[in-house]
Amino acid sequence: MKRTCTRRTALKLGGALAVPLILPRGVRARAGKNDALRIGAIGTGRMGLGDLRSIRKRGLDPAVNARVLAVCDVNAERAEFARAELERAYAEVPEHAAVKVDAYGDFRELLAREDLDGVTISTPDFWHAEVAVAAARAGKDIYLQKPMTYSIGEGQKLVRAVREHDVILQVGSQQRSDARFRQACELVRNGRLGKLQRILVSLPPDSGTGVADEQPIPSSLDYDLWLGPTPERPYTEDRVHPRKGYGRPGWLQIEGYCLGMITGWGSHMNDIAQWGHGTDRDSGVRVIRAEAEFPERGLFDVHTQFRSEARYADGVELIQATGNPAGVRFEGSDGWIFVRRGGIEAEPASILQEEIGEDEERLYVSHDHYRNFLDCMRSREEPICPVEVGHRSNSLCVITHIAMKLGRELRWDPARERFEEDAEADRLLDFERRAPWKL
Repeated sequence: MKRTCTRRTALKLGGALAVPLILPRGVRARAGKNDALRIGAIGTGRMGLGDLRSIRKRGLDPAVNARVLAVCDVNAERAEFARAELERAYAEVPEHAAVKVDAYGDFRELLAREDLDGVTISTPDFWHAEVAVAAARAGKDIYLQKPMTYSIGEGQKLVRAVREHDVILQVGSQQRSDARFRQACELVRNGRLGKLQRILVSLPPDSGTGVADEQPIPSSLDYDLWLGPTPERPYTEDRVHPRKGYGRPGWLQIEGYCLGMITGWGSHMNDIAQWGHGTDRDSGVRVIRAEAEFPERGLFDVHTQFRSEARYADGVELIQATGNPAGVRFEGSDGWIFVRRGGIEAEPASILQEEIGEDEERLYVSHDHYRNFLDCMRSREEPICPVEVGHRSNSLCVITHIAMKLGRELRWDPARERFEEDAEADRLLDFERRAPWKL
């Protein structure tokens, strides 16, 4: 196989590269104790480049010992850029100078390689579940960008696939590996605010207008594969990503591919809200109501301003709303804590000086999200943000979006993961996929 192999090339070559989506259970070739971890990167765009660069840098540490050996993107130019950059970077390190990187256009070709231990998945949201389930079935450990999945139905299937095939999955909710967020959640869970009464989550808004006029499809882009399980739509640059550079892609503001800031930033902040509340693995809110603005913005149709009010079974309120800075505020009978990226404050301020005792509840400690993933690939221990946690954090975001769309109070059953006697709302828990894609 040539080192650069696109989906079109594979189809021309015929059966030799015809890779099934579902691979045999147990197909894996995990690295030995002293062998390098072998990683593939699926998606090499704006977030994907950051992920593979982070994995490459951490892999240089002899205690980690990891190599990125393959990259994949439906945009052949982006895949080739990532491949060439990786080889140049490895060539500068004598111990890694012999590393060669292959580029692919179809994730199934990469997953068919038996010499890879794990993958990063940094595709558009609507592709997360399809690729991650296939990776789990192929026996690959997974670093998956947030939000974990586009829909709740997909999340349920991914949880099952990860557990059935015994792979490590780390969701890219990197705030869990930030000491400030962990400190806030430990203080809340150990009663330093008294009785927890309310959690307020603030998220930034989307803005701008998308151009919907059809344009010629770039020769480097496999647009049909990019669309994947979503309906056929005419190509326009604002639907996909910039033709040049790695600016923010338009699909982040198109509801068929992403639910907007409620999952884009909400999956981060709601993850912390539920970590502090203690409902991050197997529970969630019971009642929710939301309202949102969906102004005419051309191709872009996700919400802008929004506000939602929800309640947990223990009576704690969860209020989410548009606001800056993005962060989480925990309010209790004896004070409050506000935590955001780069800062934490409290009233009284002395709360932040309190230590957590040995006999109190201690939360998982990770100082580096990517390193935690790589370490867990070797130890086979759970990472700080495993699949169940990513699913519950994302579920809160998705049901908030459903409440926005329906504009009425919804009652959620977190045990059954269904709405209570609400068929209309239940229909929005997943979406119909375009053939031949079936999760």
